[in-house]
Amino acid sequence: MTVRMHLALDLSMTHLDGRWRSPGSWVNSLYPDPAVFEEIARIAERGCIDMLFFGDGTGIPSTWKGSEEDAVRWGIGWPRQDMSPYIALMARATRHIGFGLTYASTFMHPFYVARLLNSLDHVTGGRIAFNVITSTRRADAANYGFDELMEHTARYERMEEFIDVCKALWRSVDADAFLWDRDSGMMADPAKVRPILHDGRFFKVRGPLSVVPSPQIEPVLIQAGGSPRGVQASAHFAEHVFAAGPPLAQKQKHRAALDAALLAKGRDPSKVGILFSTPLIVAQTEAEAKARKESLLEMIPPDGVGAYLSHNIGWDFARLPARFRPADLNREIAAMGASPVGLLHQLVLRYGETAEMTPAEFFEHGLRAATGYDRTFAGDATQVADYLEAEFDGAGQRGGFMVSHPQATPRDTLNLVDFLVPELQRRGRLRRRYEGRTLRENLLT
Repeated sequence: MTVRMHLALDLSMTHLDGRWRSPGSWVNSLYPDPAVFEEIARIAERGCIDMLFFGDGTGIPSTWKGSEEDAVRWGIGWPRQDMSPYIALMARATRHIGFGLTYASTFMHPFYVARLLNSLDHVTGGRIAFNVITSTRRADAANYGFDELMEHTARYERMEEFIDVCKALWRSVDADAFLWDRDSGMMADPAKVRPILHDGRFFKVRGPLSVVPSPQIEPVLIQAGGSPRGVQASAHFAEHVFAAGPPLAQKQKHRAALDAALLAKGRDPSKVGILFSTPLIVAQTEAEAKARKESLLEMIPPDGVGAYLSHNIGWDFARLPARFRPADLNREIAAMGASPVGLLHQLVLRYGETAEMTPAEFFEHGLRAATGYDRTFAGDATQVADYLEAEFDGAGQRGGFMVSHPQATPRDTLNLVDFLVPELQRRGRLRRRYEGRTLRENLLT
């Protein structure tokens, strides 16, 4: 039997890092116009997409040269609104598509987040997912009173406790607790409302959650973590994993590591999917798609690349010496508390432990990383469908793809829905209609 894949759209940076001026982007509407998001939601629902996903960052990048100046000038990593009210508007414009919202457990309090997500699950009719992150960005940490980024392992320990508290809060009021009995005047049964009395390393929360249980009871839980500790956290609570989109061999390695961690936790690996981050450019012809991919390299000027890399990796690359070893720098950054992933890690894998390079060589690779050039697959609908099928089957047929950061919005979303979706549906790889009532139900079919 042909196994269907799931597709989500990562719209976290559709207006950032030069994308806002790419041909095919909105001309007469500027971020954060709510009408733009409502229209994108309607387009994506027409293509039976599972979910619109919104990552987040709450600081303006300032690691590069110790200043926000270049990030502000070139639109690197900012501006970013809190997407919760936008999701409420998009939900009113649609009926089926789900919405993924991101908050950092390193900075937020679980009671606030649990209550907010419960409300959004009501507003959307059960279509909310919670993408919980630890955050490795110092600009974000500084806005929440941190002088230094919390140590890597501690961030994940806090994340796991954060989710444990949220799950207890979401279950602190039984689904059938509310009676709304007009004759007796009894609104809810006290026996079905309980404090959680949590007293842990990071949080002390009495509970119960002061809400009506939502359609899904708790949102779909998503976690992104590719390091060994991140995989452990995924196994602890995630229903779907948001993962980097490396070559197939690395996808298979991630799948195997996650399966082993899930089994160690007593969980069924077949129930946890991976959505691999996958930048795509779909066009009517291969030539058009390839030309649009080449234009990615013109989106960001050099100072913008520096601001992007420094913010996301956590080290000021304006300080690079005339020659350096990526492996040495990668170890230094990892020792500061960052995960050993990203551009430096990929350079070590490609060139080896002893390879040296100049700043100019590094920033050439950096441009390709910042724009997603090396990870972007470009082609016509048949070529892209062939690629997705091969990657999906090779990686275990559980989950699918997070189509990441379209080059131009709405053009790339329209091309995805009008060209690629019908081809995948023809092959039996994508649903033709939504079958579930909630996001969780749709992600299980």
